[in-house]
Amino acid sequence: MRETAILARRALREGLRQPDALMPTLFIPLFFLIVNVGQVAKIFPTGGTPFLHGQNYAAFQLPTSLLTAASFGTAALYLVEEIEGGYFDKLRATPIPRASIVLGRLIAELPKSVIMSSAMILIALPFGVRIRAGLGGYLLLALLIAIWAAVFSGFMQLIALKTRSAAATNSVGFIFFPLLFLTPNFVPRSQLSRPMEIAATLNPVTYIMEAARSLVLDGYDWAALGRGFAVAAAAGVLVLFLSIRTVNRYD
Repeated sequence: MRETAILARRALREGLRQPDALMPTLFIPLFFLIVNVGQVAKIFPTGGTPFLHGQNYAAFQLPTSLLTAASFGTAALYLVEEIEGGYFDKLRATPIPRASIVLGRLIAELPKSVIMSSAMILIALPFGVRIRAGLGGYLLLALLIAIWAAVFSGFMQLIALKTRSAAATNSVGFIFFPLLFLTPNFVPRSQLSRPMEIAATLNPVTYIMEAARSLVLDGYDWAALGRGFAVAAAAGVLVLFLSIRTVNRYD
């Protein structure tokens, strides 16, 4: 664990030294939040829309923006730089567990994601958005989004290890947007057309979004939270297993 902690601190410092690289992570989700709310909010007024539970449409869209912010996978691009520069080979030559090489960067994504999520929630508060579950709900929301950030970074890291190409890694990152639009993004799943409802049900991102949305709109919906955390944990275990196996077979 000591090696993992050292590599995690190194990865965290690496991101903090280049704050300009984090700006798109904040700007793009906020841009989509403003645009989506501006286009749709009048269709779903606060008082006449049951699924908003007395809040405005920005509260319904906030979890979408949080997930978008968590799905940039910038850690994988730093990994590609290390691969291309030869540092990754030196790291593999050291007597440290292969799991630490993978886990170090993923753990560093957790505090970065919490900071970004907190900033977005604070920006949303003046627009009338409230987290119905209170402070505990905020902590669970930040944790869920942080786990997803680590999972998606792990997926991107896996692509980086497979392709060893910055261009390929960056391009594959756009896979999140089709996944995002196959979720109950604009309305609840019950109001989707049947084909879209089936697609959303098969999409694992749906359950993470619904869990996050329940904390904002409903409070503690333990069934939704259980599904969301279960999906995030299962995806994390799978990505970690595949990443460690890829590092072991890297040559």
